[in-house]
Amino acid sequence: MNIEEVREYCLSLKNTTECLPFDDTSLVFKVENKMYLLLTLDSADPYIAVKCHTDYIEELREKYSAVEGAYHFNKKYWNGIYLNSDMPDDEVRKWILHSYKEVIAKLPKKIREEYKDL
Repeated sequence: MNIEEVREYCLSLKNTTECLPFDDTSLVFKVENKMYLLLTLDSADPYIAVKCHTDYIEELREKYSAVEGAYHFNKKYWNGIYLNSDMPDDEVRKWILHSYKEVIAKLPKKIREEYKDL
């Protein structure tokens, strides 16, 4: 996937908003004002950071060289995936959706009801 494809996919997810966090080098995607993805805008080596359970990221690291280990950002652990890599587009979409659902799972029950069809 390229930067624009990631952006379009994220914006297709229900109630997603995008913003520039600190400078013009990345985009942040949020649902219910909670961040689920950071996308670098470096066209030479585009990269996404997603929320992911440790078990799942270990599975990904074994399969693909594109996956970088967890790092701490904003009191949460994030995992990086390089877009110019051996990871198929459908797999990238899967992990974007996983991160999106991670955020939704932590929302108050009343709000989560709106997302039950995912």
